[in-house]
Amino acid sequence: MTDERVSANGGMETSFGFREVGAGEKQPLVNDVFHKVAKRYDIMNDVMSAGLHRVWKDAMIAALNPPRRESYRVLDVAGGTGDIAFRIVEASDRKAHATVLDINGSMLAVGAERASKKKLSPNLDFVEANAEDLPFAANSFDAYTIAFGIRNVPRIDVALKEAYRVLKRGGRLLVLEFSDVEMPLLDRFYDAWSFNAIPKFGKLITGDDAPYQYLVESIRKFPNQRDFAAMIKDAGFSRVSFTNYTGGIAALHSGWKI
Repeated sequence: MTDERVSANGGMETSFGFREVGAGEKQPLVNDVFHKVAKRYDIMNDVMSAGLHRVWKDAMIAALNPPRRESYRVLDVAGGTGDIAFRIVEASDRKAHATVLDINGSMLAVGAERASKKKLSPNLDFVEANAEDLPFAANSFDAYTIAFGIRNVPRIDVALKEAYRVLKRGGRLLVLEFSDVEMPLLDRFYDAWSFNAIPKFGKLITGDDAPYQYLVESIRKFPNQRDFAAMIKDAGFSRVSFTNYTGGIAALHSGWKI
């Protein structure tokens, strides 16, 4: 279904899955999706990736390789439930500090509760804000991470420019996102799984298939690996690269502020 994808020139701003919406309408619709799935978000990711999201996230943290020093600061965007931030803090031997930013208060509430149970609260803070308008000074963070969230941001180009702004010189951007399957046969299987199985599992788990239908459609609308890499370069980043996981079901994008 690669013909559904938007290009590096944009198009996600008015795309709510396969449905076109008016300017400014997408964000409230996306917010509603995540209010509905917040308490079952990890289960949702397990369903959508057959559990592989955990392996991909571990690989993302390995690529980041956070240093074991207290001055290291990471901004994890669209990371409300804390999944990536917790991994970063643990990988730094609980030295690093992670700011978890999400536009959705329900997701942040889940993350804050989980952080308290894991006794990680001293290393974390939770901020409700928009990725397109970050409430931080320029040159504030050593790294910016976002996992499976960038495709839900209406103006991706604006969010990437904000990422560049808040990173320090030498800072790194890492974006983990579902992508364009590049392995023959796997792409057909994945399409069948996504459009036939995932919404049905979603309804069984949550009683509502609509959020899952949007999420699988949003994956197919998101720019392919090369187009998204071009968007990262356009935002000012250098040494831009990507690594496919599981034949391109997901990809990790990297860029540096030099």
